[in-house]
Amino acid sequence: MQIVFLGTGGSWPSKDRNVSAVAMRIGSDVLLFDCGEGTQRQLMSSNVSFMKINRILISHFHGDHFLGLPGLIQSMSLNNRKKPLEIYGPPGIVKLVNTIINLGYFTPTFDFIVKDLEDNDAIKCDGYIIKAKTAEHNVPTLAYAVEENPRPGRFNVKKAKKLGVPEGPLFRRLQKGGNVTVNGKIVMPDMVLGKSRKGKKIVYIPDTKPSKKIVELARNANVLIHDSTADSKLEKKANRYGHSSARQAAMIAKKACVKTLFLTHIS
Repeated sequence: MQIVFLGTGGSWPSKDRNVSAVAMRIGSDVLLFDCGEGTQRQLMSSNVSFMKINRILISHFHGDHFLGLPGLIQSMSLNNRKKPLEIYGPPGIVKLVNTIINLGYFTPTFDFIVKDLEDNDAIKCDGYIIKAKTAEHNVPTLAYAVEENPRPGRFNVKKAKKLGVPEGPLFRRLQKGGNVTVNGKIVMPDMVLGKSRKGKKIVYIPDTKPSKKIVELARNANVLIHDSTADSKLEKKANRYGHSSARQAAMIAKKACVKTLFLTHIS
């Protein structure tokens, strides 16, 4: 799993920091969380190909989180993309994408799978799940948690050899959860694998004021990417507009027992 920060600024771009966008590689998939203006140029400066993006997840419809979509979609078509693109967001995303693909003289070369998400909706993917949760912002906003499926336990080489399993393809089959037959005897994965391990959990909360449900979404995350619009001196003002301070982001990470916190939406 790899996280690539393409934009961590709030409201408008600066010369040193672009607006909201985070790419994530997970298995063979590439996810894009938010797509503020200039995101495709940020992608070109990164090691993430915009043509390989499978799913785009928009948090809400403030411009600094979605205005990069029209250009990105048109560039995908100009590069003759054929693979369908999935786009998710709060209610209204279907209407927004329909508007985008009818802007100007433009005909997409690929299909779209677009879905409005509600609080507690989930997207089941190959090897992981994406969970949506309503954030506490001043417009309908979703936060997202990406959770890998449980991983197989550690492979015990000594046990496998003691059971007569030779190194090579049969080791790999057991590691992937398949049975093998050795000298007429069936060897099952649970005979050579330890207890299954929890997969990694990454949580993206770009715009929100503190709330209990945000803490629960972030619970035990390996990585939390959280709104930090203001410093503590402007905390009350930030909260009025549905944002958090850096101090509050740190408190949420502490309450949720998060391993690593990254601050975003920095103004």
